[in-house]
Amino acid sequence: QVRLVEFGGGSVQPGGSLTLSCVVSGLTPDWRRFHAIGWFRQAPGKEREGVSCISSIDDHTEYKESVKGRFATSRDNAKMTVTLRMNNLKPEDTAVYYCAARTVDDYCSPLIPARYFNSWGQGTQVTVSS
Repeated sequence: QVRLVEFGGGSVQPGGSLTLSCVVSGLTPDWRRFHAIGWFRQAPGKEREGVSCISSIDDHTEYKESVKGRFATSRDNAKMTVTLRMNNLKPEDTAVYYCAARTVDDYCSPLIPARYFNSWGQGTQVTVSS
């Protein structure tokens, strides 16, 4: 059974940085080949939206337009961890952030709806406020 656990949320001032980690378990060592990992976020009263995605093909990454140049995601296959580094955070980045796995051997996009992801972490709160 696939399990994802997020770490690293917290509170920062605008312009600050945070790094979120998503630890994956329950998959074989070649999990990279068949699983895309997406980061989503959900702010109060809003729908869950895709932020970034790292593909099973060549670890190709794509980002939501509003976070391009500020957020970066990467995968450490040995540690079975996917990281989301967030720089120059803005108040509108405040949300609960989730990582999710999609069993697919294809490119991934933050535009892929959440319902296409098989497994989810419990979420971690990110608050950006002065």
